[in-house]
Amino acid sequence: MSPILLAIVIVTVIGLIGAVILVAASIFMYVPVDERVEKITAVLAGANCGACGCAGCADYAKSIVEDGNAVNKCTPGGAKTAAAIAEIMGVEAGASVSMKAVVACSGTCGKTSKRYEFEGLQSCQAVKGLYGGDGMCKFGCLGYGDCTRACAFDAIHILDGIAKVDREKCVGCGACAAACPNSVISLVPEHKRKPVVLCQNKDKGADTRKACTAGCIGCMKCAKACPKEAITVENNLAYIDQDKCVGCQLCVKECPVGIIHVPANE
Repeated sequence: MSPILLAIVIVTVIGLIGAVILVAASIFMYVPVDERVEKITAVLAGANCGACGCAGCADYAKSIVEDGNAVNKCTPGGAKTAAAIAEIMGVEAGASVSMKAVVACSGTCGKTSKRYEFEGLQSCQAVKGLYGGDGMCKFGCLGYGDCTRACAFDAIHILDGIAKVDREKCVGCGACAAACPNSVISLVPEHKRKPVVLCQNKDKGADTRKACTAGCIGCMKCAKACPKEAITVENNLAYIDQDKCVGCQLCVKECPVGIIHVPANE
């Protein structure tokens, strides 16, 4: 037998032995998979955003079937996905609250300025590491787009120096909030009338005004105007309790710097 033919025979035999081993392994080591896991994975949004608290869509589907996890945690899929999963599992979907990202900063280019020119890696995380950022306000949006790059739905962009959310595209996955080193992005329940404070500056009023003309000065006017005591001022910054707020919007009218807005109307 020629060396070439011998080599072919040896390789073929090795291949056949390997195939037999693989087939045997697949039979004896087979782990049954509940078909509901595959069905649920198919109806999920497929964003693998982690908003449900799991590593990804497949992991969430598995936790629903095996651990009894709630069926309405897929924020990108919303109520429609929750209903589809509930039908597969034979349970009630329950209430699904739509969440939207909100950027708590109003410091656009004309309202604040830079302390220095940053020439390093164009990243919020990078500029944050150099004296807390290049902006006059150390609490605001850094404006280098880490949130934009984190969003899988093209729902947030840097406009006029700060991040702006496209509420039509936003699915409330929270990826942008996780990417923001200054924590100016949060998720709030979608509501047509309830306002939020679009500022995070905790400096005293005079110092805030020096850094940004669109910052909360802790004047208490919003808190005094609220008939439901839903607003408190702590560390020179106003906070709105969304559970107590009834959406009367008196605080919006009273704010002297105009940084209390209803996101749904933006």
